[in-house]
Formats: sequence, C-alpha cells, structure tokens
Amino acid sequence: MSLHPSYVERFPLLDGIESFEQLMSDPALEERFHAYMQWRDATPPPAVDAEDRRVPGPHGPVPVRIYTPDTAGPHPALVWMHGGAFMGGDLDMPEADRTAREVCRRAGAVVVSVDYRLAVGGVHYPVPLDDVVAVVRWVRDGVTGLGVDGARIAVGGASAGGNLATGAVLRLRDEDDWLPALLVPAYGVFHPTLPPVPAAVDAILATVPPMLRFTAEGTAGITANYLGAAPDTADGYAMPALADLTGLCPVLMVDAEGDDLRGSEEPFAQQLTAAGVPLRRHVVPGVMHGFLNLPADIEPVGHAFQLIADAVAAPVLTA
Repeated sequence: MSLHPSYVERFPLLDGIESFEQLMSDPALEERFHAYMQWRDATPPPAVDAEDRRVPGPHGPVPVRIYTPDTAGPHPALVWMHGGAFMGGDLDMPEADRTAREVCRRAGAVVVSVDYRLAVGGVHYPVPLDDVVAVVRWVRDGVTGLGVDGARIAVGGASAGGNLATGAVLRLRDEDDWLPALLVPAYGVFHPTLPPVPAAVDAILATVPPMLRFTAEGTAGITANYLGAAPDTADGYAMPALADLTGLCPVLMVDAEGDDLRGSEEPFAQQLTAAGVPLRRHVVPGVMHGFLNLPADIEPVGHAFQLIADAVAAPVLTA
C-alpha cells in the first residue's frame, strides 16, 4: 500500500532537509518543518475539561494534564506518554493533547497526560521512567478522587512514550505485583539498536524525505542519549525487548504501516506472543511514524483513535 496523500503532498516542504540537527540550526528550515507538521484546516480536537496538576515524584513534582469526561463516573482511565525521542515533546503537542482529548471523548475516560522529564541537560534513564511510574501509581492509588474505575486503568504512549509505558508496566509488575488492565504502545521502540526493517516497509518509505527515516545508527544515538551510556548497557526496563515479558497484562499495539520502527515492533510482538501475553496488534494503513499528531479527519488516524478509545473503555482484547 502507498502512503496517504496527506503526507505526499507535503513532502516538498522538506526538500533539502537531511536531519534534525540541520533543521535546528536554520530558522528557515525549521519554519518549513513546522509548516509540514501543522494542519491549519483540520477540525479542532474535542473540547473536554482539562486541568494541569503536579504529581509527587522521586525527582520532584511531575506535571500532568488531566482530561475529564462530562459523563458520570467511575470512568476508565488512560495514563498517556507523548513521544519525542526521549528528548522532546510536551503536553501541548498534538500527540499528547489531541490524543488525550479524542480518547477522553470517545471512551468516556479520564486521561492523564504525563510531562515526564526529558533526557536533556544531564537528565538520563531512569529519571523519565521514574516520573512515569510515579504518575501511574498516583492514578492507581487515588482512583476515588479522580473518579476512576480501578479495574479499568490503561497505560500507553507513542514512540518514546510507548517505550516508557511498557517499561513502567514491567516495573510495576516486578516492584508492586500489580498490572494495569491494558498496555497501549503506539509505534514504539523496544530495542537499543534498531533491527532491520521489513523489506515491504522499506519499499513504502523509498520516496520519504531522509529526515523522516529512522536508521540503526540514529536510533542507537537516541538510546545512548536516553541512557547516558552505550546502548549495550540497557536493561529490560529501558528497552523492553530485553525483558522477561511473562505475565504481562494484555497489550494493544497500534503501529504505522510506513515506519522504520517496525523493525523493532515486529519482533517485540513476536516476543509478547511467545511469552503468552494477550496481544492485539493493528498496523494502521497508509500512515507514518507519529501519525497520532495528525487530525482525526484523516480516516486512518480517526480509526486509530477509536481503536484505542474502545480498548480503554472495555479492556478485553479480541483478535
């Protein structure tokens, strides 16, 4: 299958941009990239109540944004982590804010979006993961005050956030003997270096601008920055493909058809199945890595929002 036209028609905006390093050093190129990422004619995300709070954590307070439906509780809940290669992103990016609003409205769920500490300025693993674990525990232990159904707490995230969500659930399994009802990693990365991408995916991405591709070297550099050490020092909480996955809660993987990180996602899905973990995996057609930043007007993206919302509302997976 080919990429959705919404991508292809915007690719010329990225002509001549080879890397994020080049992008960050040239304001004109950065403006073109923002034009590529923005969808000014899109329908706004749902209007739901949102409140910024701060949650106690081992490294200081962790900012969160809590989205609450206008229906009577107790509600299902989703603790959600944005992506950004562990070094970027915030609560306002569409992958955080739009996803939270869509799931809140569609699932009638409380969504807690986490502004975990980024791996910049000397911050490294396990600090971002510690922040995520602290927030999940806060939601779990404060369900009454949040109007949450304790039996329907899901933990999820996109890209680096999918990694953090998975690492947090593994830690909660091992440290607290507790699991959420559902884990939802979207287009996540689970290996310290990127395994080879399937040939069919490589063919789909052949015409994609270089800066939108992930390479083994690039992902190893992202991992090294996150760890503050060489990728081969990672443990199973930092890179969950290295973990014992036995006894994990049900998992919904939502991945992009056109994404180099499928090189990590495909074998991780196989590991989950081999470990006996209940797994449903949906590869969203025609979209690329980061598609939860796009509006629900784009049909495959709207379908993905609904898929996540349905699973959060009723976390019993069927194939």
